[in-house]
Amino acid sequence: MDFQLKPEYNSEKNCWEIAVKGEIDIYNSSNVKDYLSNIVQERPCDVYMDCSELEYIDSTGLGALVAIVKKVKNNGSNMYILNTKPNVEKVFKITNLDKVFIMK
Repeated sequence: MDFQLKPEYNSEKNCWEIAVKGEIDIYNSSNVKDYLSNIVQERPCDVYMDCSELEYIDSTGLGALVAIVKKVKNNGSNMYILNTKPNVEKVFKITNLDKVFIMK
């Protein structure tokens, strides 16, 4: 499955809006972590991740997002996970990561 990560900085709201499509798994999680690390260092602010087209996430994908949320929170900002599909939301709830991220 194709994977896409489309970040856009919203200067009006001073936040990153990131659309995720496909799967975050062992095959791409390190690239996702590196890429997101770079953009949150470039402009420290809140991150809104739209997961409406995220089909699947595994433990390595969750690990990558946890690394990013730590960086975001160290800058005094928050990371929001938006529009998750039921199967993806279930993974966040089972791992209690729904308490680490702001789920909407």
